[in-house]
Amino acid sequence: MARRFDLGLDVGTQGTKALLLDVERGRVVARASSAYGLIEGLPAGAAEQHPDTWARAIAACVRQVFAESGAAPSELAGVGVSGQQHGCVVLDEHGAVLRPAKLWCDTSTAAEARELSQRLGRSVPTGFTASKLLWLARREPDVFARVRRVLLPHEWVNFRLTGRASAEAGDASGTGWFDVHARRYDLRALAAIDPRSSECLPELIASDALAGVLTSDGARWLGLDSSAAGAGVSAGGGDNMLSAIGSGAVEPGPAVLSLGTSATVFAYSSQACVDPQGLIAPFCDSTGGWLPLLCVMNATGVLEEVRAAFGVNFDELTRAAAEAPPGCAGVSFVPFLVGERVPDLPQASGALLGLRPGGLRAGNVFRAALEGVAFNLANGVERLRAMGVRIESLRAVGGGARNELWRRILASVLEAPLEVLAEPEAAALGAALQVNWARRRAAGEALRLAQLVEPWVAREGAPVAPQLEWVQRYRELRPQWSAQIGRLFPPEN
Repeated sequence: MARRFDLGLDVGTQGTKALLLDVERGRVVARASSAYGLIEGLPAGAAEQHPDTWARAIAACVRQVFAESGAAPSELAGVGVSGQQHGCVVLDEHGAVLRPAKLWCDTSTAAEARELSQRLGRSVPTGFTASKLLWLARREPDVFARVRRVLLPHEWVNFRLTGRASAEAGDASGTGWFDVHARRYDLRALAAIDPRSSECLPELIASDALAGVLTSDGARWLGLDSSAAGAGVSAGGGDNMLSAIGSGAVEPGPAVLSLGTSATVFAYSSQACVDPQGLIAPFCDSTGGWLPLLCVMNATGVLEEVRAAFGVNFDELTRAAAEAPPGCAGVSFVPFLVGERVPDLPQASGALLGLRPGGLRAGNVFRAALEGVAFNLANGVERLRAMGVRIESLRAVGGGARNELWRRILASVLEAPLEVLAEPEAAALGAALQVNWARRRAAGEALRLAQLVEPWVAREGAPVAPQLEWVQRYRELRPQWSAQIGRLFPPEN
């Protein structure tokens, strides 16, 4: 009997990851990654990557997983794609990329976001795609005039694989031009950008549908021969939506804490949750439900800045930070190094406060950074809970989840047990599981996604419980930390 494999791709900000799954035998048979960075030398606030960068990384990862596993291209059954959310990929009439994609962390479109928010009477965050398309229309009108198709990063990858442009509600709900209640495009929002914007968007399909099949050109684009053509390609989704699948957050109960360049907290909901201030993203998920989500822009990047400043490795920093008391003897870190989405301070900067003689030590500063990111997450989680989102436990994924001290701090600040999932690449895993689910449903199998996913959600060690003495101390410190934000960045009159 021929083997059949499902490929999961996660096209992120710092790199692309790939997992090759043998779902029938319940194991990952190969994995790969390829790193890259942002385009350098751009104006302050701009964050861009060219889709060709993603293409090279995808091909490198696919070659590696097939070489490592010994799988033949003809044994590929399906491809699922997770992509960084909100990026704006613009194509001409021939399908060629017109310019680098502006990314989720690009804050140069803050003025356009404010304008759209005022015109529409609802919050359109700076990171969302709508502000980027309006920016293009205003700042690069010659390029905008040539735009015939607007895609999100995962949609662009699917387009290259299948030759068909399609979208699904999960990733589309992070654009600013999507009605999350009706699960369809918001034509009024699109008209506020430009009258022809709606003509440039891909067809919406169901999250459990196949976007198409891998074409011969798509197979070659992946670095495979034409025998891979015909493999199913799922609808895919944004990285948070596919992480939810890979983490088992496909039914009410657990919340996912993703600790990467940005940090997110999200949980499944059976109904839309709309924050009137727009701080909690009212996303749809990629299973047919909803995924209310908190996103802060500053997470592991802040820790990297501290590491680089002191010139020591993370293990040394963590050991030193473990010796510092909660609150770091009065030192506090406001971690808004790249501006911030929650709170809505796109032009903010970071600050190190409360320094006294002897306070500027590596351990103090690193622990203050860990606590600062945790405090900002806690303010957002408090808002999620106030909106009715159940957060009884946290499933941690991403590179930051590997730091044991940070796990203890987070569990105590967020006041919830925290468990680390054994599979660190939840988005790539979710992408592979989604295409397996879509293929089997297309074949007529009545398979619940939760039934498929649960065996893959393995935990690493025992859950980290909140430490009662730390919980009490952090309850005292967090309001003080939040008050500092108000003093540093007072509301505009």
